[in-house]
Amino acid sequence: MTDAPAAAALAADDAPALAAATALDDDPRTARRVPEALDDYQRRERNPEYRVDVERIRFSPYYSRLSAVTQVIAQAGAGLAVHNRLTHSVKVAAVARGIAVQLSHSAGPEGEIVARLGGCDPVVVQAAAAAHDLGHPPFGHLGEQALDRLARDRFGLRDGFEGNAQTFRIVTRLDEYDRAGAGLNLTAAVRAAVLKYPWLRAEGDGWSGRPEAPRGISPASPGSGAYKFSAFALDAHEMRAARAPYPAIAPLQQTVECSVMDIADDIAYSLHDLDDFYRAGLLNQSTISAEFRAWRRDRAALHAAAQGDLVLSQRAPGRSLELLWRRLEAKDPWIADEEAFAAAVARVTDEVIDGLLAVPFDGSMLTERTLSQFTAAWITRLQHSVTVSETPPIRSGHVSLDRDAWHEVAVLKFLHQRFILERPDLALYQRGQASVLERLVDGFAAWLDDPHDVRRAPRRLLDLVDLAAEDYARLRREEPELADASDGVELRRRATGRGIIDYVASLTDAQAMHIDALINGSPERLWDAGQGL
Repeated sequence: MTDAPAAAALAADDAPALAAATALDDDPRTARRVPEALDDYQRRERNPEYRVDVERIRFSPYYSRLSAVTQVIAQAGAGLAVHNRLTHSVKVAAVARGIAVQLSHSAGPEGEIVARLGGCDPVVVQAAAAAHDLGHPPFGHLGEQALDRLARDRFGLRDGFEGNAQTFRIVTRLDEYDRAGAGLNLTAAVRAAVLKYPWLRAEGDGWSGRPEAPRGISPASPGSGAYKFSAFALDAHEMRAARAPYPAIAPLQQTVECSVMDIADDIAYSLHDLDDFYRAGLLNQSTISAEFRAWRRDRAALHAAAQGDLVLSQRAPGRSLELLWRRLEAKDPWIADEEAFAAAVARVTDEVIDGLLAVPFDGSMLTERTLSQFTAAWITRLQHSVTVSETPPIRSGHVSLDRDAWHEVAVLKFLHQRFILERPDLALYQRGQASVLERLVDGFAAWLDDPHDVRRAPRRLLDLVDLAAEDYARLRREEPELADASDGVELRRRATGRGIIDYVASLTDAQAMHIDALINGSPERLWDAGQGL
């Protein structure tokens, strides 16, 4: 990877750095899709290959756009700061790096297990955390669901759309660093570390109805494929290449570095969304308190209630928490424990409901300090609550939260899901956002079907369609069973659909709204700064 004169100069100047660099040359984890040499300055750095990856991700326009992609609440939602996908990614990277540093210095059995499984480099984890949300489309998870439906219904794409798979497609194909066809040209370690769900959508059908399955692989409905997956069929060869340096990692299992990133994402999500909702005044302390106190008071009676009765009365206090416990017990018997769940409910009651939420956020420095101290204390404790297993249960990673912390994160996430995401006013707003994406997809499809005006379509859109056409042609040639196209005409239709979905998914929330107005003939102004195609 380094030419002879450069290696000689480096050897004369810094023999230890050369030794480290030479070792990296022989490590399949540091292999890039296209070999390239590092300059002398980079080779003097610790973990030079991985630090290059971190910077390529951070300087990516796909990374920058995350600052304008909503987490749940819009930027003007509340307080001094509201999380977007970029600030979320920055904080996931910080949490993940803390866990990785802890594991990389582990001695004894845990350290030996991590080494046998391929190691846990903090810089790899940091890079994966920075990249993990690159594939999120406009309007967050609502946009993800809308694009999935449109991809399948409008264009017959069996893979549909999935944010994790889009992330992998971005770093390996769509976001080119300095050469065509190589994506960001990241190391295998970082590419593998973003594969949270290392399988294709079609692989999920074989798990339908099975009592134990990897988390995320079970289809939402029979025949619909995996609910979550990290690579489209077009990119299956890239997934296999990224995971090849990890022979000790079982199929369908995350690498150690990926599992650390995944845990950090859960921790950050559970606490930083709570931060936003508290700032916005959306968490009604009395309503939440009634839910938790009713479950603790009526626990025995709720345990004895019929499932159907609970579902019909789930808006009554205590019922939703009981349904949460039953879901955990049914899906994750490997770790679900009734007493640990009750202890988690008690801790969240004491520290969140009767603690943090008892004093409404008013923007004062006192409430800012209180919130910061609360969040920091929880993150620190959860970071130090990880365990390592060489043969984990099928729904767990090699690195996971311990029993108590796992239940606490589940209960924290319940607060968002039950008291924010189920709100009718949010659902109304999201349905409007879904219609924006539908109009964009339909508008671009009609444009590309117009032989008289297709040449004036956005240049990047045309490029993405051409890339998808190349990918489908390669797939049809090398893996025809995955190609999902019987002839050239159908292949081009698939490529057009994938290119349109890739394009729309790359927009920010504001760009999606602005272009929707333009393409439907109702703009306030034709040219707005920063809203170009």
